[in-house]
Amino acid sequence: MRQPPANIAPMRIAIDARLTHYTSGGIARYIHNLVTHLPSLAPTHHFTVLQSRKQPTPLTTAPNSKRHGVWTPAHHKAERIALAAEVLTQRPHILHSPDFIAPLALGWKRIITIHDLAFLRYPEFMTAESRAYYNAQIQRSANEADAIIVNSQATKAETVSKLGVAPAKVTVTHLAPAKEFSPAPSDAIQTVLQRYDLPEGYLLYVGTFEPRKNVPGLLEAYAIARKTDATLPPLVLVGNTGWLFDDVRTLISKLGLEPHLHFVQDIAGADLPAIYSGATLFVLVSHYEGFGLPVLEAMACGTAVITSNVGALPEVAGQAAKLVDPLVPEQIADAIVTLYNDAEQRKTLETAGFENINRFSWQQLAQKTLNIYNTV
Repeated sequence: MRQPPANIAPMRIAIDARLTHYTSGGIARYIHNLVTHLPSLAPTHHFTVLQSRKQPTPLTTAPNSKRHGVWTPAHHKAERIALAAEVLTQRPHILHSPDFIAPLALGWKRIITIHDLAFLRYPEFMTAESRAYYNAQIQRSANEADAIIVNSQATKAETVSKLGVAPAKVTVTHLAPAKEFSPAPSDAIQTVLQRYDLPEGYLLYVGTFEPRKNVPGLLEAYAIARKTDATLPPLVLVGNTGWLFDDVRTLISKLGLEPHLHFVQDIAGADLPAIYSGATLFVLVSHYEGFGLPVLEAMACGTAVITSNVGALPEVAGQAAKLVDPLVPEQIADAIVTLYNDAEQRKTLETAGFENINRFSWQQLAQKTLNIYNTV
């Protein structure tokens, strides 16, 4: 990446944080970490955080930042014009859109973050509404952006190949687990297990129940694994239901897995480290991920990981996870049974996981993002 020019003058930077009002998922966490880390790294710049008017609490209270309430909802069909009009009064030098799509430019530079291109590569994994929103705008947004941020080398390669943008325009800034993710003490684990009525030593999945996460593939693998080893502990699935979840329920019944599964929805964020820490294994076998933050969260909590050998997941996991083909349930099942019964191999992965997460930090991501602002 080009080095920023020396002696950067103070800038007004607007960051679109509207999505944090509607969801607490990966992109919302990315936005939250941006707006909390950037102001302290650039005390001479002023940051305007664009939040929904229905979200009155500022995401950051840094002295060189302010909340600016906007009426335009996230993913609104008229947001390209409506949000630009609302931002105009703030007169920013730069507008960063962390959720793919940028509004019109009315005198400012535009930076976008592309988290993945699942809607182009695997349209069958997206709702028709999501496909329509992103497909109709992503090419124009990428063409018009002054710089593009992505979260992995895998997504950069796809952005260059599928959207035809110059590689020099795209910068990788890896995500990171929050500092709260660390091995929980045994008493905290027991408290959380009792709160959610969970068994000891479970296998764990964390993520939305949607097609690209390959929950059906995980369930089929778990059913195969149970036939190999009936002593396997229950599988705990943490997350909120997505579209086509009725198909998942039908599969659970077909496989006879009801007695061996625990679903946990609307979990308190503060309980997640203990949930990860209480698991024997964490399994995420998505068909596609632009990053895969739960892999790092599990590693940070000292849990051995099984994950897919496709997309950004090998890049994120490094040498610290057992990689499997998400299209082969038998391979996933074999990895589950093998690691469950091999404490020494699990310990090796746990140790490697702690080393792997040192490659990632929100401070580093924020600094690289600031460098992009300064360069633009």
